[in-house]
Amino acid sequence: MTAPLLWQSMTWEEIASLRDSGMRTAILPVGATEQHGPHLTTAVDCITAEKLAHAVSAETGVPVLPTLPYGCSLGHYRRWPGTISLQPQTLIDCVVQIAEWCHSFAFNRFVIINGHVTNFAPLRCALEILRSKFDDMMVAIRNVGEVSPRVRAEFFADAEDWHANAAETSLMMALAPESVRPQRIAGAADLDRTHGLFFSHPVNRTSANGVTGDPTRASKEHGQHLFGMMVEDLTRLIRSALTEQAPLDQSYFATI
Repeated sequence: MTAPLLWQSMTWEEIASLRDSGMRTAILPVGATEQHGPHLTTAVDCITAEKLAHAVSAETGVPVLPTLPYGCSLGHYRRWPGTISLQPQTLIDCVVQIAEWCHSFAFNRFVIINGHVTNFAPLRCALEILRSKFDDMMVAIRNVGEVSPRVRAEFFADAEDWHANAAETSLMMALAPESVRPQRIAGAADLDRTHGLFFSHPVNRTSANGVTGDPTRASKEHGQHLFGMMVEDLTRLIRSALTEQAPLDQSYFATI
């Protein structure tokens, strides 16, 4: 493949032909619209999830659904203008309904590429609902920052509770430089204040400017290297997933 397969760029006949060729997997990128400090735009999570999904599609031939641009960003509160959040149940409902339509066309392997950390809980709930409704459906969630151990190490290098940090800033420099305000990077670093805390606090109580980490360590070269790792590692996982079977062939609905 040299280009991604985009659901919105195909006709119904082309989607049917793809299905009839044996493709049963679809990818849904899920992002967020939220503040990313003074130096990055509110589209970071959408851009990262979508670029990764498109690159993996180009390698695997798996079609990519249109990116869901809103997520569960309640933790960013209203201190910094720009964040628009869904309630967790709304995100759950959106993802379940999208997957239900895919399933009706026999795309019963559903891969969610998640660009925003706190989307994970609602997405996991959506996964549980889908598995309980469709006996033949397989669902997987991969957070962009945790595609593999080596990718996780890069994202967490400057903060455990990272946000708009070196990794995200580097990725934007490489993938979407128009989303970076270089002149605002120098004073944007805000180190992680969450070490040793027991409770989970909203960002307005852990960050002075919406950043957690050190974006001054970012570079375009780092972003290119990191994105290459993300694509390579997720491509390998999805290629394997195309033929994966459950360890046991036992119906969800059958009792002993």
